Amino acid sequence: MVDGMTLPLVRSILVALLLLPTAFAASPSSPADELYLGWMKMYDLRFDEARQNIVRWEKAHPSDALGPVSQAGGYLYAEFARMGVLESELFVDDHRFTHRKRLQPDPEVKRLFFQQADAADQLADGKLQSSPNDHDALFAKSLTLGLRADYASLVEKQNLDALSFTKQSRIFAERLLQMDAQAYDAYLAPGVENYLLSLKALPIRFVLHLTGANVDREKGIAQIKMTAEHGHYLEPFAKVLLAVAALRDKDNARARVLLQELHDRFPGNTLYMHELSLLTASTR
Repeated sequence: MVDGMTLPLVRSILVALLLLPTAFAASPSSPADELYLGWMKMYDLRFDEARQNIVRWEKAHPSDALGPVSQAGGYLYAEFARMGVLESELFVDDHRFTHRKRLQPDPEVKRLFFQQADAADQLADGKLQSSPNDHDALFAKSLTLGLRADYASLVEKQNLDALSFTKQSRIFAERLLQMDAQAYDAYLAPGVENYLLSLKALPIRFVLHLTGANVDREKGIAQIKMTAEHGHYLEPFAKVLLAVAALRDKDNARARVLLQELHDRFPGNTLYMHELSLLTASTR
């Protein structure tokens, strides 16, 4: 499986996150706006409230691609939560992931997801034609491609398409980092690709490297930690990824610390408590 067995986990959580370029290096105590509040509510699985926050933000920023890409992310993440595909057991167990059933998405949610993703691409592409270094447009493109990768992999089981979308998403993130090395949230996209693809067998890693993919595990972990330690909008997500990495490394103590912090901050998200319960049961 070229896309890596944990790649969909990353992208499925990624749909619940968004980055505002003006706050790349901001601390979690920075003043929140409607968009930030909306995405934080997604972490807590409060999707209706999150959508209301995002709609209010869109009214003040009608030409910004971050509005529709936020809506697309909300639709997709809510659908994943409904279908029960975010539990870590699915992604830690290679056999279980490989033999997972094909999902049956809600047709209306699928329509809304692609409608919003297409709208975001149209706005971002237009902005980049006149302003190639526009922060919002670059990140919107990176995120939209990540969402498409997630849909292709988790819903349609189109793994090669998912890999292609993932690589394109990373390229836009790297363009952003070339302009601003302190865009800490943007380190996550290359970090995700490096770490997840490094989990593959050596022959597959060699082939992936020849195709231009990033497959450096240690670099990937370091990039994810950059976001976890210094990021703002993607900081919680980076900690989710580090928790998954800890589970795969059998470092249950580290995973427990990270999951407990996330549960305390987002008590409405039962996934974190579920993972903590599994860890408790495994130590008995």
